[in-house]
Amino acid sequence: MPIALLALALSAFAIGTTEFVIVGLIPTVAADLGVGLPSAGLLVSLYALGVAIGAPVVTALTARVPRKPLLLGLMALFALGNLLAWHAPGYGALVAARLLTGVAHGVFFSVGSTIATGLVPREKAAAAIATMFTGLTVALVTGVPLGTFIGQHFGWREAFLAVAALGVLAFVGSLIFVPRKLPQSAAAPLSAQARVLAQPRLLLVYAMTAVGYGGSFIPFTFLAPILTDVAGLDASVVGWVMLVYGVSVAIGNLWGGRLADRLGAIPALRIIFALLAAVLLLLQWTAPHPWLVVATVLLWGAVAFGNVPGLQVYVVQQAQIVAPRAVDVASALNIAAFNLGIAAAAWAGGEIVARLGLMHTPWIGAVVVLFSLALTHWSGRLDRRAAPVRLAASPCR
Repeated sequence: MPIALLALALSAFAIGTTEFVIVGLIPTVAADLGVGLPSAGLLVSLYALGVAIGAPVVTALTARVPRKPLLLGLMALFALGNLLAWHAPGYGALVAARLLTGVAHGVFFSVGSTIATGLVPREKAAAAIATMFTGLTVALVTGVPLGTFIGQHFGWREAFLAVAALGVLAFVGSLIFVPRKLPQSAAAPLSAQARVLAQPRLLLVYAMTAVGYGGSFIPFTFLAPILTDVAGLDASVVGWVMLVYGVSVAIGNLWGGRLADRLGAIPALRIIFALLAAVLLLLQWTAPHPWLVVATVLLWGAVAFGNVPGLQVYVVQQAQIVAPRAVDVASALNIAAFNLGIAAAAWAGGEIVARLGLMHTPWIGAVVVLFSLALTHWSGRLDRRAAPVRLAASPCR
């Protein structure tokens, strides 16, 4: 793998840290800015809003910008957003800073995915995307706990200052190692790019992403109370379980990318979604048993993010067929689908806990993932039906 992929992974690490570090700092931020916990909690939702809505729009508007300057501009914007958060005089300024960094997040992962695939041979595309996304998963293991520690001991502002420093390092890494000339599709008019949302095949992939990812996050949002209230683990143990879970996620991400390269996106996604549903159903039965639930969480980590490379490379493949002049926008919308899935899952999980109880989240999450598996199977059938048509239309015929 080219060293430029490590620079992309470092950028993903910084972005993943700033996305999730706020969760552990919400009480501290609320107390310092004099706002309620619900208002502080909006800092999480508004970040996701910046990713889900702002990213496709900005990606479309920057379609003609060369990839490396755009990448460097995004990391500069990311560092600036975190510096604004560090120096925010009040709640409104912090909201603006979170929205700004959310937009940079979404555009980075959409453009970064196409940059990553352009750095390697075609048969290693999914593995390249997996390498980049490993930075995001490693952030869950190290960056977020370290940022939370900094925020709790030195102040929440210093946590954002540290993330801004990571953004500067990522900027320098991309400046040095990412090639100047990168593959770039010809830019389409904004009207043509907007028609991505009118492509049924791409909408199907976005549904696979949002539903499959969201199904896993229904119980994941409430993993800590499952470990303490149901399994009876001490609260101090939960952090260690999450640490090992993050390591398992990083391994699973790489495994998922290699599986997609070897088998193809759809066969790999079928396997990963089936395993994910099975693990969530297993959690339903192992949750009351401390050692068994820890083992289940480790299995969960190995498949939870394994679908990311396959889904991202699949949406790029589909876009190259149905919207070849708007591949980056199609990729950005898939990043938006990930975030919409997470947001919907967190809300749905809260409703499930409130109305049915905590231990209804695993099996309901499994059912949702199985629905995504059905969508994946359907998309694969559509691919097989379309293949003879594309072959007949080929100029080589």
